[in-house]
Amino acid sequence: SVQTVDILLSKAYTIIEYLKNCSNICKEKTAMQERESGAVSADEIKNRLPSDEVLCDLAELYKMFGDSTRTKILSCLQIRACYVNELAEVLGMSVSAVSHQLRILKQNHLVKYKRDGKQMVYSLSDDHVKTIINCGIEHIEE
Repeated sequence: SVQTVDILLSKAYTIIEYLKNCSNICKEKTAMQERESGAVSADEIKNRLPSDEVLCDLAELYKMFGDSTRTKILSCLQIRACYVNELAEVLGMSVSAVSHQLRILKQNHLVKYKRDGKQMVYSLSDDHVKTIINCGIEHIEE
């Protein structure tokens, strides 16, 4: 019957997903064993590294998180989008000081804004920024 075929297909799909998961686990274990055993040569490590340009860009990105004011602004924007004057009030800073930091964050693609009448509403550029913040917090709380 059609119902029996649907059940069999569903079970087959579940088995395929399980096998894919097992395959991924095996790949991860193999990669971990390679790292632990030193089976990856120095040349292979060199070949797997991102380009110098990417690493420099990454270092610049992390510099943005090296300033506690910018980190506070990003943390506020993780909670919700804010006007500049709201951020200034929350952080106990002048509007011009907050605007300066927002300009730096915007230039580095960490925040975006939209106009609301005469004011700008700032928010995080994307979920990657939230992930970076959350991973950092998780790391320091370990």
